[in-house]
Amino acid sequence: MDIVIERGAGLDVHKHSVVACVMGTGIKKEIRTYSTVTNDLLPLKAWLKEHFITHVAMESTGVSWKPVDAVLEDGSTPLLVNAAHLGGCRT
Repeated sequence: MDIVIERGAGLDVHKHSVVACVMGTGIKKEIRTYSTVTNDLLPLKAWLKEHFITHVAMESTGVSWKPVDAVLEDGSTPLLVNAAHLGGCRT
């Protein structure tokens, strides 16, 4: 598979939690879990910024992705995707 985005993150968004995985050039794959309250999403945003993440792919059912998108939208390019199209972040 060709690498399209050099530094990206995948987010599995649930009602009460977000499981985040960062991968890319010069990044050791890492997975973290955050709660969906704003005070926990801000550290997620800072973590993504530390890794110079340019694109964030989110998988979510329903509207749970909207608060996450609102917090992250000015730091990276958010993408709402089908999880079947993401690869590499599985544990």
